[in-house]
Amino acid sequence: MSLFEKHKDLLNKAVNALHERTFFAAYPEHPSPKVYGETADADGRNEFQNSLGKKFEELQQDTENSWVGSEESPYTQEQLGITYPAYEVSTLVTNSIDSFHEWRKVSITDRAGILLESLDRIKARFFEVAYATMHTTGQGYMMAFQASGPHAADRALEAIAAGYEELTKFPESARWDKPMGKYNIVLDKEWRAVPKGPAVVIGCSTFPTWNSVPGLYANLITGNPVIVKPHPGAILPMAIFVAEIQKVLAEKGYSPNICQLGVDTHDSPITKELVEHEEVKIIDFTGNSTFGSYLENLDGKCVFTEKTGVNSAILDSTENIDKVAANLAFSLSLYSGQMCTAPQNFYIPEDGIDTSEGKVSFEAFAEKLVDNINGLVDNPKAGPFVLGTIQNPATSERIKKATDMGGKVWLDSRSIENPMFKTARISTPIVLELAADDKEKFSTELFGPIALLIKTENTDQSIALAKEMAMRYGALSCGAYTTDPSIKEKIADEMALAATPVSFNLVGGIYMNQNAGFSDFHVTGGNPAGNASFTNPEYLVKRFTWVGHREPASV
Repeated sequence: MSLFEKHKDLLNKAVNALHERTFFAAYPEHPSPKVYGETADADGRNEFQNSLGKKFEELQQDTENSWVGSEESPYTQEQLGITYPAYEVSTLVTNSIDSFHEWRKVSITDRAGILLESLDRIKARFFEVAYATMHTTGQGYMMAFQASGPHAADRALEAIAAGYEELTKFPESARWDKPMGKYNIVLDKEWRAVPKGPAVVIGCSTFPTWNSVPGLYANLITGNPVIVKPHPGAILPMAIFVAEIQKVLAEKGYSPNICQLGVDTHDSPITKELVEHEEVKIIDFTGNSTFGSYLENLDGKCVFTEKTGVNSAILDSTENIDKVAANLAFSLSLYSGQMCTAPQNFYIPEDGIDTSEGKVSFEAFAEKLVDNINGLVDNPKAGPFVLGTIQNPATSERIKKATDMGGKVWLDSRSIENPMFKTARISTPIVLELAADDKEKFSTELFGPIALLIKTENTDQSIALAKEMAMRYGALSCGAYTTDPSIKEKIADEMALAATPVSFNLVGGIYMNQNAGFSDFHVTGGNPAGNASFTNPEYLVKRFTWVGHREPASV
């Protein structure tokens, strides 16, 4: 049985899910022993621990120039000690060019089979990936497992399914018969999907697999070889993904260089040299706006970016203000606000929020939000694990300096203790009050557990400010609370014009800063926060070109 036949049923389910946009997940998100095996967690933890202080020798690349690595656990603040083979940029690109002409001629079904099989292999390493993610990003264990394992795999599957659909929507060949009166013109036509060429996927430090695998698998399914350039602070999670892809490629007789790992260090970066190389045709990037904008302006490149954005929450009215405060407190605290979709600007009318029990003043809501944050972070069974740790020490410094913005401090940030890691770098949320005319203070992404409560004249001004921030500076998400259908429609329409998806009235187990595979497009591509809309058709079709040939039909 071919790998395509082995995984064909799953692929068909994934393609159907793309069209239906309903819930679909191929990889269970709960780390249950009943699903993954009684010893899966312990085995994964042991594999991670056994990798510490050693060379990562799973890659099937050769001619390395050196071995490098400087990952540090935000929980222990100690070096992981893992080193990875490092290569000259010229070597990586040459390998990619050589493998391009091999990979582009592999059938779409064979490509799909290989990539689906790699996800099956990675599934067996979800727990190892979880610990690797936890100790490079600072995520709590549960988030690390879900985001870097099952959710990332679902994103990869989504990209495979979308690519497969785009590449099979037209026939490979057809007989073209045009009546001309006394005779017909008969041609045999064929069409080829021609990949663009070598691709580079640039990862981030906070979500090393979740953000990287859509571009990685979108490139591979469309026939483009890939160089994965992870953030130097979070290499191991993506190294495991690349290693498993290489193993399947080699087993099927293809060059492992179709998918390469290109690592660097903070002191000796290779990213600019990579992306500026004339042979690199496609770039996928997650990170800051400055570098993202530089990439978008490179000549001759197809570039997909996810940059920073200023995410908003608009509070107008609600049936239950306590549930709203609880939901938003959790959204602020989850992974200490180090998510590209985390809320930052909370727009609240100066005369308060309408509820079923009357008006709740600006001040009363601020107090409810603070109480819910404190209740969460001070719960020893929840707080440390929801917050995780601060990945980058620079984020900790930014939190400390947030009070310099002025305005009332409703809640200052503090450190709490993780019972398992006494040296963990933890900062609880800080809540500040700003005026609506303090635009220069709330027009940039602060990144981290920093909440700005902005007092507006009314909901109309709240909507206008949220829209303005999204259109001028970018936004990936917006939360809104209203019981008024007309206001709901106005928010939806105005934020749609700002290309920002809205989460309305979330008070249950899903939060503003959570995104679902096969249902949410994530970055819309319509505002400065980025131009990569995961599995929007353009996300796939820009990676290849349809080319047709024709000739007189043979009798």
